[in-house]
Amino acid sequence: MSKDLVVILTALNLEYQAVRRKLAGPQVHRHERGTRFEVGTVPGTSCRVALGLTNKGNHSAAVIAERAIQEFSPVAVLFVGVAGALWDSARLGDVVMATHVYAYHGGTSEDDGLKARPRVWEAAHAISQLGSHLARGNDWADDTPGHGRAPQVRFGAIAAGEVVQNSKISAEARWIRQHYNDALAIEMEAAGVAQAGHLSGAPVAIIRGISDRADGTKSSAKDRNWQPRAAANAAAFATRLAVELVGEQAQIAMSQADKAHTAHTPDNLKEHVSNTAHNSTVGIMAGSVKESSVYLNADPKVTSPADLVVELDGLREHLKRHHAEGALDDDTYREALAELGFARRAAGEKTPESSKRATMALKRLRGLIAESPELMARLAPLVVAAGELS
Repeated sequence: MSKDLVVILTALNLEYQAVRRKLAGPQVHRHERGTRFEVGTVPGTSCRVALGLTNKGNHSAAVIAERAIQEFSPVAVLFVGVAGALWDSARLGDVVMATHVYAYHGGTSEDDGLKARPRVWEAAHAISQLGSHLARGNDWADDTPGHGRAPQVRFGAIAAGEVVQNSKISAEARWIRQHYNDALAIEMEAAGVAQAGHLSGAPVAIIRGISDRADGTKSSAKDRNWQPRAAANAAAFATRLAVELVGEQAQIAMSQADKAHTAHTPDNLKEHVSNTAHNSTVGIMAGSVKESSVYLNADPKVTSPADLVVELDGLREHLKRHHAEGALDDDTYREALAELGFARRAAGEKTPESSKRATMALKRLRGLIAESPELMARLAPLVVAAGELS
């Protein structure tokens, strides 16, 4: 899994542009079958976003979502865009995050009418909890002058079908409101993305800005006014959620690394000597030294982010050598390079948070190489140096 990357998908180009404006340095990533994504970073964070366009409909959304999951192995998949409100509880411009998704076109036609047989996907517990936490903070929305009240986040069911709904009195509109009267919003892609996430084991969140009421009042003029605002609100909440998801993964990885480091600490501390003072001398007097390894490494001269980047590049070469010698397996080597690259990017950003992010990445790297005393000895002063660059 790419621990610093979240996939965000949209159906419309307007929605795509709303998310893209939230990203720094987007670069094209081409799937071997021709699908194009753009991968950028949320400014001021270590969160990377792979942005893709699915076009309309559940089927297209499912295929592209599955492709994105296989290509990027993301922390989560967020589907972001606009939707119509089924009830007055969600106001224009508000954001709806799905607690569950109905594929409402499932049914059976009988003599006495159409009977609902929907498929339902429930949102992952952890991502729902995080969304609720962010909504309570109410500091995610863009502060755009002239847009009146701040948008609110609503949580509830979203109904996903295959047609644009813009009526309150048609037979299908009445049927939807009768059988899915807890659904807050209606759209055309959530069921496909939810199914792809279910099959791939990837957490999925559906985030929709309310741009119309699906009641016959939808028009081109109103869409020109409300669709950009609703899409921007959904993009703002989604990118904030993506940052928090990546942050949680970093905390989990750091906790696991600390546990792994503790597990490899000798139990008999009376027979263990550790020197952590830099530029100091250690003298050992003993009748004999048995079953010990001594590694002598000069501490890196790190006084700036540029120096740290140079030292990290040197560490990369040592990782490469250990992998070539069989001391690091393929999976560990790949994960170690990812964390090292993460730390290197953070060190080069020169932002107030970059020191913290670089330190966290190096601590995660420490957990991966805990069984290699030589690599641990080379890494230890770099962790300290990263923390001192704040």
